[in-house]
Amino acid sequence: MKIKRYKHARRYLNFYRNIFHFRDPHQILIDGTFTQMALRYKTDIKDQMPKYLGGEVQLLTTKCAIAETESLGSELYGASLILKRFLVRKCGHRPNPVSASKCFMSLVGEKNENHYFVATQDPDLSREVHRIPGTPLVYINFNAIVLEKPSAFSQHEGEEVATHAVTGGHQTDTLKQIKKSVFGEEEQKKRRRRKQKGPNPLSVKKKKKKKVDPSQMRKKTEEGKTRRTRKKVKIAKHVKEHLQQKATAENR
Repeated sequence: MKIKRYKHARRYLNFYRNIFHFRDPHQILIDGTFTQMALRYKTDIKDQMPKYLGGEVQLLTTKCAIAETESLGSELYGASLILKRFLVRKCGHRPNPVSASKCFMSLVGEKNENHYFVATQDPDLSREVHRIPGTPLVYINFNAIVLEKPSAFSQHEGEEVATHAVTGGHQTDTLKQIKKSVFGEEEQKKRRRRKQKGPNPLSVKKKKKKKVDPSQMRKKTEEGKTRRTRKKVKIAKHVKEHLQQKATAENR
């Protein structure tokens, strides 16, 4: 199961790299719900996140997220302590902090130009993240960090990018990369058809020539015409002499 989870993460990251140009180090915005879940299942975020994403990461939060977590009481005291260990990204909401979801969405914007990941267990914030193309969502399932499959909005954006990547009537490899990175659809290589070979000449018996009756043979004359050859009949010597004597007697 762990191998499959890591395999899916690599596939989804390739999608974000190829379509939305994500690069290391990955910037991950983390709220109190995520750290609370990590604390409950004893998940070390600093250790597990870079291993799971396979590269350098920056764990970020905001003053608004810390203030919201602290306001929820002593039950989230440990989660707020973990949040304070991360880098604090300026959000511009001081001195009037807003909820973590509004704060994060203001940083992400309409196009997520800064390539933020959002790590949360908040379903409302997750729905908002789904609407922004090219915004990866990270959550914790029991004790495992999971990178969610790209949303329908992100996939639609990826298809449009692939459509615009057609130049001179020839499509680039972008569409193939999208299918492979998101759906794992590796295009099957076309097998070359083997040409039908003739029989082995050594194993084939030679055709026997038909015997032709000499009486049926035709020879070409000098004018180009053909004539039928007749079979010569041999006459005995004594018969020839008798015929000659008979012919001379008749002439007298």
